[in-house]
Amino acid sequence: MVRRPLPGSTPHLLLRCTLASVLALPLLVGSRPESAAAQAQEGPGAASGPVAAGGPAARPAAPPRPAGHYAITPERRALLNTIRYAEGTWLGGCQEGYRTLYGGGRFASLERHPEIVVVKRYASAAAGAYQFLPGTWSEASRKLRLARFDPASQDQAALYLVERRGALGAIDRGGLDRQAMARLAGEWASFPTLAGASAYGQPVKRAEELERFYVASLRRARSAEQA
Repeated sequence: MVRRPLPGSTPHLLLRCTLASVLALPLLVGSRPESAAAQAQEGPGAASGPVAAGGPAARPAAPPRPAGHYAITPERRALLNTIRYAEGTWLGGCQEGYRTLYGGGRFASLERHPEIVVVKRYASAAAGAYQFLPGTWSEASRKLRLARFDPASQDQAALYLVERRGALGAIDRGGLDRQAMARLAGEWASFPTLAGASAYGQPVKRAEELERFYVASLRRARSAEQA
């Protein structure tokens, strides 16, 4: 759950699903997000009409870049799976996890963040596989130009938050270690600090458990990529 305003936790739900469902998610391949202005720039010399014989050929218009284009590598897929596991939305790899409200309920439409406040032991409007609060989702979706709340967009927004915490490069190079977990603890209360506690005084996963899950998930992601 991303920076919860009130202490709370997302309970685990037991649901049998195949891992293939999460590995089959759309892959958006590219580099870090760029500004809309930079993406729209085509450079000089674009012709708007017929080109005279013997003249230079007109430059074709550049195709639009996808909204939010972090590459989904096996290392990043394993990281995303591990965040979902920590937040209680893994659900065996099912895409139902992307429809999860705080407290384990479901919402129907993936067109937008549901912005539904759930009151259980605590109150929260966190939603989705990475338990985005409305304000956090608004920032990430604006930065990445994400129009929907679908699984691919949620993955992109989660990677944006990981990068914003300064952990993405380190995880790309060396996997999910305890230093990286401590960085992510500022974003997801279920991740442990170096002291092994939640940064927000909430229930937290043990570092050893997250390391094991990450390694197993990375192994499966690499195998699927090679298949």
